[in-house]
Formats: sequence, structure tokens, C-alpha cells
Amino acid sequence: MGKRSKVIERDEVVVRFSGDSGDGMQLTGTLFSYTSAIFGNDISTFPDYPSEIRAPQGTISGVSGFQVHFGHTEVYTPGDYCDVLVAMNPAALKANAKWMKPGGTVILDVDSCDEKNLRKAGYETDDPITESKLSGYNIVKAPITTLTKESLKDMGLDNKSILRSKNMYALGLVYWLFDRPLDHTKDYIKKKFKKNQLIVDANVKVLEDGYNYGNIIQALTPSYHIHPADIKKGKYRNLSGNQAVAWGFLAAAEKSGLELFLGSYPITPATEILQELSARKDLGVKVFQAEDEIAGICTAIGASFAGDLAITTTSGPGLALKGEAIGLAVIAELPLVIVNVQRGGPSTGLPTKTEQSDLMQALYGRNGESPAVIIAASSPTNCFDYAFYAAKIAVEHMTPVILLTDGFLANGTQPWRLPNLEEWPAISVPKADVNAKDWHPYKRDLEKLSRYWATPGTAGLEHRIGGLEKDEHTGAVSHDALNHQRMVEIREEKVQRVANVVPELELLGDEDADVLVVGWGGTFGHLFTAVDELANEGHKLALAHFNYIKPLPRNTYEVLKRYKKIVVCELNLGQFADYLTMNFPDIQTQRFNKVQGQPFTVVELKEHFKTLLED
Repeated sequence: MGKRSKVIERDEVVVRFSGDSGDGMQLTGTLFSYTSAIFGNDISTFPDYPSEIRAPQGTISGVSGFQVHFGHTEVYTPGDYCDVLVAMNPAALKANAKWMKPGGTVILDVDSCDEKNLRKAGYETDDPITESKLSGYNIVKAPITTLTKESLKDMGLDNKSILRSKNMYALGLVYWLFDRPLDHTKDYIKKKFKKNQLIVDANVKVLEDGYNYGNIIQALTPSYHIHPADIKKGKYRNLSGNQAVAWGFLAAAEKSGLELFLGSYPITPATEILQELSARKDLGVKVFQAEDEIAGICTAIGASFAGDLAITTTSGPGLALKGEAIGLAVIAELPLVIVNVQRGGPSTGLPTKTEQSDLMQALYGRNGESPAVIIAASSPTNCFDYAFYAAKIAVEHMTPVILLTDGFLANGTQPWRLPNLEEWPAISVPKADVNAKDWHPYKRDLEKLSRYWATPGTAGLEHRIGGLEKDEHTGAVSHDALNHQRMVEIREEKVQRVANVVPELELLGDEDADVLVVGWGGTFGHLFTAVDELANEGHKLALAHFNYIKPLPRNTYEVLKRYKKIVVCELNLGQFADYLTMNFPDIQTQRFNKVQGQPFTVVELKEHFKTLLED
């Protein structure tokens, strides 16, 4: 390899791949992420899809992006602004120019910058660099389309297949830029296209040619050197939030000794959980793809009644449709986990964008007094943890549990250290005792108030079940007013007693801080990074981040009452802030809200927190 003109040593770098939805940017970003993770960097990713299935080519609405933040220190967010932008067309440049760091590097496929594409993207001149105010940036005008065609001209491929390989050329160039090996991507190509050697050879060749092109133009652009991270030894893999949810349920099935059943209907962005579990027949998983959301949850309730660890998955519109059936699980007191991967709403809203606006629906979106446990994951990898504990709580307390993730967590990835399941707690299944002389369907555990699980077909444990109110002892249909009130109160108290087994709220940062930042769910990485960076700048802040929402951790009031200035940050118009006010009327909170289909940025959080510190 020749001598590089300039090598920049960095602790961390953010790269964004961007192009039309058919340009393969998600695959390109994923492969780069995998290679960086194998290299030893800590990573956090953010795939950003257009909401339209097939938006017009070359337009802003059709731009698809994949951002990866990697470094040799621990990273918690995909990054606000990128150091390197790969733009496969003018629309990608137009959509992402505002997210560039000053002095960053832009790799632009100049072959796409013809008059037609420039006008589609909304440029008024023939100079997109100047019009995007990027004149002071490191611009690599690479004729990627032409070079890809030249690379593959003798391979015997049709023009469409050749153009599909452009992303591999761009990836090879980026691998050169960061001094990354090609071997892992070559192995992927060989496995992916093993039935078509011509496609394998073409993609490998164009990948190598892109890398070699970097050598040729190295005098024009600096390269970056990021050392591997110092991480705990073990076996790692890059894991998305949806995959982590699926694997958490697999672990829960193993620890409980129950068969896992998933009854679901495909919906963005939750479908990958359904796909992941459908591939695990080898582990005894039963998956049923229903005709609609209502059928999906009802089959899961039937499986729970039959004694399975039962799961259903959805997003916001589907959770609305499942509401009545969740009430059935509540009144029947059957264990069930409902995963809601939140997205932008209302209605079908922004299917591929992230939001936290389903909290009140999860808490109260059912008729009658219908309490359920509510848990929220806060990183792609800890989706595994909270899926496991959602299943554990559902089974041990005989109650529905709603697990909230969101599009940002579901599609984002992080390195995940494979756990030793022997270190994870057992899941105790509260099976009814067939030999108990005084057994009745709603006999309860006196500590948890949960009833015992009597599966059908067991002699001596026959009982009625359904959506009508139950007698508190026999389980027979009851219209007695006082019995109804007792049952309503018992079901609510049963959920509240889950607080006895969930961890107390952990305070991060300075306990004597001037400002307490409060968040929940998928905002953790951005909130923690903002608080941590401000602390390093000499400011006093603390962070209280919630994963257990109903019931709230036992020490919630004790933590909140210490602070006169509390700001609740969430990707909605203030639902969690309202919930805290409902529970603690004397606690005064301020709000910082964003509803743009995008996560917070660390920059905007820091700017807001500074104004609170200055008041």
C-alpha cells in the first residue's frame, strides 16, 4: 500500500450512507457496521428508511440512510452529525448536507448529478456542493456509476445487475478510508450468493476496485484511524433491537421450561421479531402469522390458556386493535407479553419513523379498569433483558405485560456480548396443584395476589374462563356489585405489587445536581451522552431514566422530590410528564419534547439543558 497523504487519528467517527431506497444503503451500512464491530470498535447504528414503500427515484422523499457511530470508547448514540457522508445522488446530498460536521468528507457519485436528478432533488443550479454550502468540506467527486460499469464490463452481466453493484464500489472506497479489511464482506458475499458464482465474482471485484480507487485518490482526501475498543472479553455479535427481543423470549422459554408461542400479524417496524422467531423451530418455537391483529393476540391468549409462554407483537395501530383482547387477558388473569414497537402516528402516520407516543395507550387504552404491567427497553441490546423480564413478570405474576420499544431501538444495532444463561434468574411457573384439596380457580398467592395457572385437560382443575366478571373464589360468572369492586381492586393491586420485585430507580450523574433530567425508553443513549458531556464541561446534572413504568420503581418519589428543577424529555408532547404528575401532584416538572420522527440529538439536548442551568 502506498503512503497516505494524511491520516487522522480519532477516538470516534460517524459515517452516513445515503441514496435512493433501491441503492442498497441499508446493506452497505450493515456490512460496514459488522466489519467495524469485528475489528473491535464499539458501535451504534441508525437505519433511516423512507415512509413510502417506493418513493419516486431521485427525490428527497425517497432517500434511505444508514448512520453508524463507531469508536474505541463506548458509544451510546448513532451520533448527531456525520464526519463522512456517502451520497449516491443529489437528493441524498440535499437531505443530509445539514447533518455534516464542519470540515467533514463527502463522497458523491458525480455520475448521478445530471440536470434531471439535480432538479428532482430541488437544486436550482448545476453546482450542488456550493448550493449545499459545502465548499469548505473535503469533497470526493467519484464517478462511482462509471467506474462500476468499467469494473464489470467484461463479466457478462446485464446493465441492471451492474448498477446494483454500485453500493459495493462505494463500500470498498469507505473501507479504504478507514483502513478496514475486506475479508468479512467477501465472506458475506460468498454465502449470500453461493448459488450464483457470477454474482459473487462481480461483487467481490467491484468491492476490491472501490478499495483500490481509494489508493489512487489518496492524495485528495485524508483517511481515518480509529483504534479497537477496550471491551470485556467474550463472544460478541452485532444485534438489533428486534433480534434482541426475540432472543430474550427464547431465553425466557429456556429458563421457564415452557414452549414459546408467538401469534402476530406483520406490521412495520415489528415484523422482524416475527421473522426471527419463525426461524427457530429447532428450539420448539411455534409461530402463527394471523390474518389480522385481533386474531394474532387471540391465538396468543389461547396458547397462554393452554400453558405456553405466549407473545404477540405489533406497533401503535395494532396495539389499538388488540385493546379488547388485552382486557380479556387482564380479566382472565393469564400471562401474556405484548410487544409494541412504537412508530410515528396517529393512524398509519410515519411507519418507518420513531416516536414515544403510545405510552398513554399502553397504560389506559382499554375499556374498564384494565391494568397491565408496562416496561420500556432503552437500548437495542437491552431489548434482550427487558423481553426476558417481561416474560418472567407475566408468568410469575399471571398478568399481561406490555413491552415498549420503538423504531429507533428496533432497527438500531450494538455489539452484544453473548450471555451465560446460567447467570440469569430462574422463572418460576405458578402451576396449580392438582392434589390441593381446597383448590379453586382464583385462589391467590398471598404475597403477589396472582392466581395459579391451571391448564385445560388436567383432571380436577376444570374451570370456566372468559371475559365476564368472575366470582373471586369459584371463577363462575358473577354480576355481584361488591364482588366486581373487589376483583377490580385485586387486579390493580396485583400489578402494583410487581414493584416489590423490580429494581429501584438508579440515579446517574451528580446527586447534588442543579437539574434532574428524566427520560424513559429509547431516549437513554442521547440523554446520558448529553448529561455526561455537560458534566465533563463542569456542569452539575443528574439523570433518572425509567424502564419500569407501571408500576413505577418504589423509590421514584424519593428521587424526584430532591430536585426543584426537573425536565422530562420524550419523543411525544409530554405523556410521561403527565403520568408523573398524576402519580405525584406535588412534583413540578418542565418538558422538552420532540415529535419529528427522529431521535433527539445530543446537541439540542445540551443547548436546552444549558438554558435550565443558567436560569
